[in-house]
Amino acid sequence: MLRRSARSLPLRTLPIRTSGIRTSGIRTSGRIFAAAALAVSAIGLGSAASAAPAGTKGGRPTIEKDLFGTVGGTKVWRYTLTSGKVRVRIITYGGIVQTIETPDRRGRTTNVALGFRTLADYVANNNPGPYFGALIGRYANRIAKGTFTLDGVTYHLPINNDPNSLHGGDKGFDTKVWTATPGQTHDAVSLRLDLTSPDGDMGYPGTLKSTATYTLSGSALRIDYRATTDKATVVNLTNHSYFNLAGEGTGTIYGHRLRLPASRYTPVDSTLIPTGQLAPVAGTPLDFRRATAIGERIRDGHQQLVYGRGYDHNWVIDGSGFRLHARVSEPGSGRVLSMYSDQPGIQFYSGNFLDGTLYGTSGRAYRQGDGFALETQHFPDSPNQPQFPSTVLRPGQTYKTSTVYAFSTEGS
Repeated sequence: MLRRSARSLPLRTLPIRTSGIRTSGIRTSGRIFAAAALAVSAIGLGSAASAAPAGTKGGRPTIEKDLFGTVGGTKVWRYTLTSGKVRVRIITYGGIVQTIETPDRRGRTTNVALGFRTLADYVANNNPGPYFGALIGRYANRIAKGTFTLDGVTYHLPINNDPNSLHGGDKGFDTKVWTATPGQTHDAVSLRLDLTSPDGDMGYPGTLKSTATYTLSGSALRIDYRATTDKATVVNLTNHSYFNLAGEGTGTIYGHRLRLPASRYTPVDSTLIPTGQLAPVAGTPLDFRRATAIGERIRDGHQQLVYGRGYDHNWVIDGSGFRLHARVSEPGSGRVLSMYSDQPGIQFYSGNFLDGTLYGTSGRAYRQGDGFALETQHFPDSPNQPQFPSTVLRPGQTYKTSTVYAFSTEGS
């Protein structure tokens, strides 16, 4: 979490634009927007540009809504959040980030997030599949053999990544339609998504009430996760967006330069389950403490890269508290993505299993290495690894974590 506390703002009612139709005001607390603005300030980025680019109103961020489709008779909405030259589209199915448009060093804006054009594509191909842009729960990453024991009781989860359970199972949070509440202040727009997962859902104990709030302020997108339960359970929430900072559908990300402030990582076995070690990155192709091109060592014969067919590992981020987790730059466009979080780890995945059979929003095929994912998280298989930081949530406790995606440019 941020070390400084955000100044509380008064409760206010503000109108939200939905496809040009004005709706009734929505009462929202200003705290989340103050926190988002504080995060932007803390990472050295300015507020929204003083000029009013397309998609803003009088220089203020805006939020719009349109119908994206239906799933099982339930309407799925798409919300477009715009702040300055940054525009983010989020759908209520899976809480999915469909697109992120951000400028390059010359001010030219393009979409840098991988995703599908239609709701039907997400329903048919995202799970099992790449999980493009989705909110992941109840447990991000893998749980060995789909079992864990908590308070003497053994729980069994779906095996959807043989022989393990992955990303909450075959009907995880990425397949649910979340309830949306948009919000707006003078310098930020937000979308709060709520989901209740009943006791026994995908084998997990307890009724879990989860909230993910997307806030766009200036050129930073913040996600605040919250969850409560009525029975002891395990929780590990994240977002599974893929990026290509040169532009979605433009080719591989191997020339992107990645820095991970992590001296250690969690080695995996052949099924990508951690061995339990916290191994040093020094002397291995997993050392990204200095900015290094993603493709520079990806075809190294190191056993860990053989297991993952590239990078698909959890790094142990140095330090504690709300801090830098990753920085990625793309030399051609000058775009930079800096990620901040309070989580102990981050999963870096280099798009190893994209095989050309999926077509994105640009109509182009996604092939191996055409996007990367960076998922802030607790470590994989933590429920079975007592030496890892605990992911147990009990009644009366609140699961809280935040991640900021800050976009900027460098070079000339």
